Amino acid sequence: MPKGSKELSEIRKEEIINACEKLYETKSFKDITIKDIGEVTSFTRTSIYNYFCTKEEIFLALLKREYEKWIKSLNDLTLNNESLSVEEIASSLARTLEDRRLLLKLMAMNNYDMEENSRTENLAEFKGAYGESLRALDRYFKKFTGFSEAARQELLYIFLPFVYGVYPYAEVTEKQRAAMAKANAPFVYHSVYELTYNCVKNLLKGKGE
Repeated sequence: MPKGSKELSEIRKEEIINACEKLYETKSFKDITIKDIGEVTSFTRTSIYNYFCTKEEIFLALLKREYEKWIKSLNDLTLNNESLSVEEIASSLARTLEDRRLLLKLMAMNNYDMEENSRTENLAEFKGAYGESLRALDRYFKKFTGFSEAARQELLYIFLPFVYGVYPYAEVTEKQRAAMAKANAPFVYHSVYELTYNCVKNLLKGKGE
């Protein structure tokens, strides 16, 4: 049993976030309720409100955790490699996202509403993780590209909007496929890896010309 109430609080928050993640594997955001999350935890639904005031706060905490995992992958790449070619930079970065499907799925949600329905302190914690992901990406590009700060900033703000939109292009439901076929809008499947690799490689080659 943890000794301090802060430690116990963090453990219970993790249990709630884990329950949310489990439900999100089979249910959509709009179909998941606080009651559903409470039924997957070891304590009552009412107790959840001691830690999170809204469903959006729970999802935001889950997104923060996924960002932190991605940051670790980016930092490991930067620390464990001396140099990378353009193709290797693109490939390595693509693999960090291929391994983070949940991150991409959460990014594809309506983040505006998720942030709007969260308390400022919760949003600030999330923004801290988001900001660190920017710094981790910048360190990665700085070490392996030699681009100027201005060029790296431009690269970041092209790449990140791409990341937020990549999931719907890589994960298509049968219903979506049927609708596109009916609309005569054929879909060519590309994996997260392929989309990210091609995006980063072309961005880097464009900057290097």
